[in-house]
Amino acid sequence: MGNSTALYVAADGGHETIVKLLLARSSDVDVNAPNMHGSILHRAALAGSWLTCKLLLDNGADVNAQGGVCGNALQAAAERGHEAIVKLLLDKGADVNAQGGEYGNALQAAAECGREVIVKMLLDKGADVNAQGGKYGNALQAAAERGHEVIVKLLLDKGADVNAQGRGYGGNALQAAAERGGEAIVKLLLDKGADVNAQGGLFGNALQAVAFYGHEVLVKMLLDKGADVNAQGGDYGNALQAAVERADVNAQGGKYGNALQAAAELGGEAIVKLLLDKGADVNAQGGEYGGNALQAVVERGSEAIVKLLLDKGADVNAQGGFFGNALQVAAFRGSEVIVKMLLDKGADVNAQGGHFGNALQAAAYDGHKEVLKALVQKGAEMNKTDLQGRLVLQLGMRGSSSGMTDYLLSMGARADWIHTDSQGCSALHFAASGGCLEAVKLMHSSGVDLDILDSHRWTPLHWACRSNNLETVRYLAFSGSDLQAENMQGQTPLDVARFCDKRDVVNLLSRYNHSAGKATRQEAVIAPAEGHFRL
Repeated sequence: MGNSTALYVAADGGHETIVKLLLARSSDVDVNAPNMHGSILHRAALAGSWLTCKLLLDNGADVNAQGGVCGNALQAAAERGHEAIVKLLLDKGADVNAQGGEYGNALQAAAECGREVIVKMLLDKGADVNAQGGKYGNALQAAAERGHEVIVKLLLDKGADVNAQGRGYGGNALQAAAERGGEAIVKLLLDKGADVNAQGGLFGNALQAVAFYGHEVLVKMLLDKGADVNAQGGDYGNALQAAVERADVNAQGGKYGNALQAAAELGGEAIVKLLLDKGADVNAQGGEYGGNALQAVVERGSEAIVKLLLDKGADVNAQGGFFGNALQVAAFRGSEVIVKMLLDKGADVNAQGGHFGNALQAAAYDGHKEVLKALVQKGAEMNKTDLQGRLVLQLGMRGSSSGMTDYLLSMGARADWIHTDSQGCSALHFAASGGCLEAVKLMHSSGVDLDILDSHRWTPLHWACRSNNLETVRYLAFSGSDLQAENMQGQTPLDVARFCDKRDVVNLLSRYNHSAGKATRQEAVIAPAEGHFRL
């Protein structure tokens, strides 16, 4: 180990005696030796060793050397709260506004970490209170986001721009403080002239942030200060959608589009009502999926807020979003009570659109029999195709819910095995893709061609391989499906399994004698326990 490396290790560990010894006895030691983790002085500042820092500086260490996670020694000491080292570095000529590192500058580092004394020291030495850069964009947003009220006031008194745009999720100091729920800081910023409707950040504006997190007091405060209840922007689109989205505290995410949508996610019923009373547009569209507050809360399953929105005039048949309309959302989620609420309010039971085509197909896909029954009783057309030409029976098979095929047939679904959708997929393609083996067997026994092709020349076996439905693959191959059939890309079922990395299917088919062309009962004996064909 060279002397410079030894010095680095000693400084990093705060071993002052060893540092002193190396500096005194080694003529070839370089106190400014480059290192990927920053200068030796930077490491000593992080370690909090004032004596080591002084020894290094007295021996020619560059006080403004760049590098390391904190960019320079001053930022490192400020971040760690080592006041004596900060003073030492400043007295030795450290550039108080040097840029670099995680926080951009020493002032932002001190502000983020709540180092009040150091913030004052840096400002007294001429630190730029509005310097941009780093993790938060500026010191004010850093302090606001971390909830350091005294530092926020100190920065504002020193001329910090209350409306400066920052970085990260916060967007600006007001939104950062609002997101955290810091009432005192929010009030302080507003009193200093913060723009209550400033746009930016994850939530688009402060109102949407507080609606999402359920900060009822702050919602009232912002509205009283003139916040636009229908302002659009952010992941949730507006405050009402944000509030609706958080209605279920166990919700796993989802991004909708406005303050009403955001309030419905965590804010709960009280905030949703407050926003509506302040004039929030109950039918505003927006957000990542282009839906509305009603769809958002239906997806979260909050019956009380669904009723509230409907009573406030939510359009039960509004189109948009991933599911197309609220009824399709409820049907897919299996929310029987909400399905009935929507139907009682005039929801179009046969409305077309959305990912599943219509509500009946959404319920069939996810196996919600009681919802299916409720929809049929209200006039849902069992044998009507959707915009993609799909039948409810086909979607039911694709969902692979046990017993769904028989249930749909008993409910009046037509056993149309030949009908194809816009992509040329028949019921057998859907069943093979969904792993609905009971339906595959039913169609096979009814004489359906196992090698029927879709528009891209995919057989049901191709689809079963793509979806990794091992038992369906086994049944189709054993029953005579063509293992050598090629789709439009020249891929056999085995090629598809390899391309999709379905290893169990690959193992099953690759051990079969491909030269056989078609598997017959005489040519192959299935060894289920071994997971492959034994010839």
